[in-house]
Amino acid sequence: MLVRYVSSKKSWILLFISLLGLTDLLIIFDQGVSVTPPSFIYLNALYIIVFIVFFIWRYRKETRYLEAVAKLQKDMQTNWFESLPHPDNELDKITDNVLREASSHFKQMLSQVKEAQLIENDYTASWIHEIKTPLTAMKLIMDAQSNPDISKIKTEWLRIHLLIERQLYMTRLPALESDYVLERLSVQRLAIEEIQELAPWCMEKNLAVNIEGNDAAVVTDRKWCRFIIRQILTNAIKYSPSDTSLTFRTAVTEQENVYLDIMDEGPGIQPHDLPRIFDKGFTGGNGRIHNAATGLGLYLAQSVAAKIGIKLQVHSSQSQGTTMRLTFTDSNAFETVRRGQANHIPL
Repeated sequence: MLVRYVSSKKSWILLFISLLGLTDLLIIFDQGVSVTPPSFIYLNALYIIVFIVFFIWRYRKETRYLEAVAKLQKDMQTNWFESLPHPDNELDKITDNVLREASSHFKQMLSQVKEAQLIENDYTASWIHEIKTPLTAMKLIMDAQSNPDISKIKTEWLRIHLLIERQLYMTRLPALESDYVLERLSVQRLAIEEIQELAPWCMEKNLAVNIEGNDAAVVTDRKWCRFIIRQILTNAIKYSPSDTSLTFRTAVTEQENVYLDIMDEGPGIQPHDLPRIFDKGFTGGNGRIHNAATGLGLYLAQSVAAKIGIKLQVHSSQSQGTTMRLTFTDSNAFETVRRGQANHIPL
């Protein structure tokens, strides 16, 4: 800050040097002015000291506001403008007014964007609920038929149903905190419910499903936890070759954390793709080969897992399949935070 301030005040320094030099020239060459050498040195030293004191005083006064703004730039918060100091001069007042007006303007713009997003989400949710009615009617008609060709139609119907359900969850994700209910649930039961949901797809590819390990109970939200399992299971089915198997394994770690492994016998994930599989829109090598990936499934699973206290890990090697692990690290962490926020709501 000091270097910048000195650079901005070059004109002051040049003016002072010029005036001091002009004064010295007048004293030296003007015969009417008689000054002894000690007095000449004393006069120059006095001028220089006065200028340095003045310069330091102005530096502290004029940079107080700028230093506060520079600190806010490094640690920008939502209410940053409340941390701005009171401006000391007219130029700082102009800067202060501009910053506050900009904050108010962008808050208004953000509010409009959020309002438009809410309207769009409401429209999407409404459309999804409307489309569910003919889909349910189609399901009832298909269940009443025994034609072998109906099984293929059921599989395609299931894929449409899963896509619509995922879109519905995407619209609800920003408001997950208001749609969260804790229950003590069986991990294996959660997996079985999703297996039953995706059974037609498994049967089409003749995939065997195995459940291993001892069952364990966790405290979590049924709907959102099943959503995570569904995204992982959907990927496992999609990339598994026909006539292979899917394995669900549950266990408890030494730290008493429950985990659920979902293992497939698919082509596996390439090592250079592993660090990016949870990135939004990333499809990886397998996704490009099958040309059926959206890059949203694992991203959404990770987003939800991070919110409800589930840790997602992946272990994969090419030609040996993929294992996705859900670790229920702290069942009550999310609820603790949510209650804490509720208790601090100003009245």
